[in-house]
Amino acid sequence: MISVAIDGPAGVGKSTAAKAVAKKLGYIYVDTGALYRAIGLFASERNIGTTDAAGISAKLHEIRIKLDYLDGVQRVFLNGRDVSDDIRKPEMGMAASNVSAIPKVRDFLLDLQRDMAAGQNVVMDGRDIGTVVLPGAKVKIYLTASAEARAKRRFEEHVAKGEQVSYNDILTEIKQRDYNDMNRSIAPLKQAGDAVLIDNTGWTCKETADQIMKIIEEKTV
Repeated sequence: MISVAIDGPAGVGKSTAAKAVAKKLGYIYVDTGALYRAIGLFASERNIGTTDAAGISAKLHEIRIKLDYLDGVQRVFLNGRDVSDDIRKPEMGMAASNVSAIPKVRDFLLDLQRDMAAGQNVVMDGRDIGTVVLPGAKVKIYLTASAEARAKRRFEEHVAKGEQVSYNDILTEIKQRDYNDMNRSIAPLKQAGDAVLIDNTGWTCKETADQIMKIIEEKTV
């Protein structure tokens, strides 16, 4: 079985590229960020602060998260409810970053993520896939881009959905998420020693996916 681990900061296009690559290869795509967003949503809906480690940890036993595929598209189910759209709201990005710093949350999701990669070819993206979740992955890629380029992409995505957002607010949030993700005490965002670095500032989604495909082909010959 072949595992492809794609790590990188917020807004770099990991999910878009990973989905395209998985589809082309016929692999299963796993968006681990969606799992953390689901827990952030759970906490928010129950008025638990997303930085309240004790409060969230005490409720983990009530959470059931499932990834399913409908017409080839990954859908996220939280306690039986499809929350795929809800977890993509702008505020869920920071919520995911906050809950991902909670050790018990990371432990709660670790086995689930590894189980998804067991016995099947996968493309999995996140922030600690190559370093913690799948350290033995056949292919490891660290995808990055300037904060400004990433904020522009996020801004355009939200505008395309008809959402009222501010580019400056998104840029500020992305920089804060970068700091949070890179400086948390457990499983911080960083490039694995054996990961291939790709800076896709100024690239199209297709160019990014094509470069990842090239690396996979080279690593799996």
